[in-house]
Amino acid sequence: MKRRLASFFTILALSPSLGLSQNPESPTETAPEPASVDDLSVVYEAAYFDQFQPVSVNDMVSRIPGIGLALGGGGGGGGRGLGGGAGEILINGQRITGKSNEGRSQLSRISADDVDYIEIIRGTSEEIDVRGGGQVVNIVLRAAQSRSSIAAEISTDRMQDSKLAPGARLSYSGQNGNLNYLFHIQSDPNYVNQVIRESSFDPEGVATERRLEESTRDQTNYETSVNLGYQFEKSMVQLNALYGQTAPPTDITRGIIGLAEDNPSVNLEREANQGRRDNWELGGDYEYSFDNRSKFRFLFIVNDRDFDFTRERFQLGSDEETKDLFLFSAARDRERIARSSYTFNLLAGQAIETGVEIAQTIRDSEIRLGNDDEGGEPSAAHGGLFPVDVDNALSSVEEIRSEYFAIHNWQLTDSMSLETALVYESSEITQSGDVGNSRSFGFFKPRVDYRYNLTESLQFRATAEKTVSQLSFSDFSATTDNSDDDQDTIAGNPNIRQEQTWRYDLNLEYRLPNNIGVLNSKFYYRDVSDVIDRIDVSPSPDNLQSARGNIGNGTRYGLNLDASTQLSYLGLPNALFTVRLGINESELLDPFLGIERRFGWSRRWNGRTEFRHDVNKYNLSYGFNYSTQAREGSNYTRIDVFDIEREIPDYDLNLFFEKRAFGGVTFRFDMRNANDRNFCRERTRFDGATVDGIVEEIENSCRQPGVRYSLKIRNTF
Repeated sequence: MKRRLASFFTILALSPSLGLSQNPESPTETAPEPASVDDLSVVYEAAYFDQFQPVSVNDMVSRIPGIGLALGGGGGGGGRGLGGGAGEILINGQRITGKSNEGRSQLSRISADDVDYIEIIRGTSEEIDVRGGGQVVNIVLRAAQSRSSIAAEISTDRMQDSKLAPGARLSYSGQNGNLNYLFHIQSDPNYVNQVIRESSFDPEGVATERRLEESTRDQTNYETSVNLGYQFEKSMVQLNALYGQTAPPTDITRGIIGLAEDNPSVNLEREANQGRRDNWELGGDYEYSFDNRSKFRFLFIVNDRDFDFTRERFQLGSDEETKDLFLFSAARDRERIARSSYTFNLLAGQAIETGVEIAQTIRDSEIRLGNDDEGGEPSAAHGGLFPVDVDNALSSVEEIRSEYFAIHNWQLTDSMSLETALVYESSEITQSGDVGNSRSFGFFKPRVDYRYNLTESLQFRATAEKTVSQLSFSDFSATTDNSDDDQDTIAGNPNIRQEQTWRYDLNLEYRLPNNIGVLNSKFYYRDVSDVIDRIDVSPSPDNLQSARGNIGNGTRYGLNLDASTQLSYLGLPNALFTVRLGINESELLDPFLGIERRFGWSRRWNGRTEFRHDVNKYNLSYGFNYSTQAREGSNYTRIDVFDIEREIPDYDLNLFFEKRAFGGVTFRFDMRNANDRNFCRERTRFDGATVDGIVEEIENSCRQPGVRYSLKIRNTF
């Protein structure tokens, strides 16, 4: 296996991202071993997957036991910049420099015929441009001077209202000498039809209102992308681009029945809403390898997302309808990141990477609210209704961030490695528009990653690091609240700060004999400062408002247990069973009630089970995934200044059946949300502030999106 690792490092130096390995092709074995394992990696040869007749790389990785552990990540920087932990998928040892267009998105686009082997990297190295406490999946492509392939997919989804939503994907990839390319275009249906039922009760439990709502969003996402790579003698260059667009109309009909004995009523409403989103991204990197094995690398990303949403509500009468609400929101997010680094060997078994990352993030946003309460002059910009003043409705937020880093990688022994990093970040955030504000920040972010292979099958990993979250700039200004008909907007908070977390992870992974599976346990502890949650920003006791802000410090800790195994020992060859159980606890001080509680939207436990069986004799596969989580007593709530929400989860079940038929064509049938689950919520509204405890109303609401049937037909040419 040491030979294979040396080959891998040669690929890092010689192959572009979407290019081909310079190794000679491995001969296909009649009965290939599923994997080979050493202290540093687990390798699955392409020949092992031939029995499954895969179409894409996605089809290959889905047959690997424990692949979810490698794809689950371990660094977790909150999506801040490029960073070292920005991805867990490499193509020929290189990550795709992108956020929307990154390595994981390539798995369904690269043909399985182009793959030489798939490697799960368990160790750390200065050659790997991914940092964090987890593992890395490296897709190594075949060596060939010239190749090309086309992967095509057509699909249709059937919704609960019998609507058929078609989709299609087309990828063209190949290599011509040192040039590698991948072109992709897709039309992805995201049609949603759901029914919402809501009942309201007074404090004594007497029903006061019933609501029935049907919402239909006719959405199709269009996207095209391109990935190019070119290999020079000592250097390589990559360019990655993506463009996406969608403009879904949303129609809502709502019936409201008032049950007051002295004043029963029936009201009908409809909403005609229109949204639009355009986004593009351009990323790339340049790498140069010096004769002394040192390396210089430069990466960049530029992206832009522009979107708006218009909500108009009408009251329906016997002869006419009357508009009583107009709510327009628009925002544009832009990000520009550049990162350069220099890596060199210090001593035998030791290397250092130093560099700097510069980033600019900008968000421009606007809200316009109009209603039928007469005041002032009607405005065309407010849907012909009367303008309503919204505080902090027009905003521009900009952050300029610099990050300086040094990473030391040390192979202590053949079985032990230690990676240490010291990062200093400085940033300045400026807000203009309705609110003017400017603040500066500085953070030290150290990290230690220790790995010890007790045997080739048993690995211990320990990680300690400090991370800083990426702020959501939408929290700085007023935003819409489309989940609550009694609250149209949510206030902004121009003084919100980044959430800081000390993260501690202990992992013990055991690979079962004969490569039939993986057992993993992970204990984690998080010490969080400046926790972000809802805070009170009310101008007065008669005008209660909340916004997202910093509420103090808190802790989170828990245990994740994972098992993934093939079931050949139970008489089910090529059957893969995966189970996960997560147990967690957390505590912080609630700013509204002054009590100790859990983090918002945090459950005490969750579980997930996946099963896949490939019956190669008949060229078919079937399986399911099932997930569930704590329902009662988990304090899975959101406490606000005037209400408390508690979600009541249901289990989730998805089924699939796949048949590999004539000419390499694959038919796949999916049944998503097979149990037709409900998404239920209990909301308690208070008369005045929540802390006063005077209950005004209790709302029980359930949203039912229905079963979604999907048929996909795929082939590679």
